[in-house]
Amino acid sequence: MSAEERLAAKLSELKTLLPHAPEPKGVYRPLIIVDKLVYVSGHLPVRPSGELVVGRLGAELTTEAGYEAARLVGLGILASLRKQFGTLDLIRRVVKVFGVVNSTPEFTHLPAVINGCSELFGQIFGPDAGIGARSAIAAPTLPLGVAVEIEAIFELEG
Repeated sequence: MSAEERLAAKLSELKTLLPHAPEPKGVYRPLIIVDKLVYVSGHLPVRPSGELVVGRLGAELTTEAGYEAARLVGLGILASLRKQFGTLDLIRRVVKVFGVVNSTPEFTHLPAVINGCSELFGQIFGPDAGIGARSAIAAPTLPLGVAVEIEAIFELEG
């Protein structure tokens, strides 16, 4: 099964659509291609309604809400890749995911939050190609007060 077929199945299971690829909110490119690597800029969690998921983990948001926010970020990253390439089938593998969680100093479940994105990529690209290296760190605030921001690096086929 191709990445596009797995994406269609996952979106059907989640009863959701792939969002529109987000437009930059500053002076940067959503992604840059260098040789066979695709560097995806930080994406924010956007609900299907277009509303951002805001709040701090350990205060206003639970670990489960953070996981869902990270999953939404993953969908946004997939939308950016599909906008660029027309398909996800050109992606060979996830190389690296870097997740930043807006949290209180006491909140320590950062990996569980970023799993929302990592698990989605694993489901779309498969257990070998979909799981790469990863970091999950905390920040006292993020742009627009969002719960998470995630950037990623992918390897292209060929």
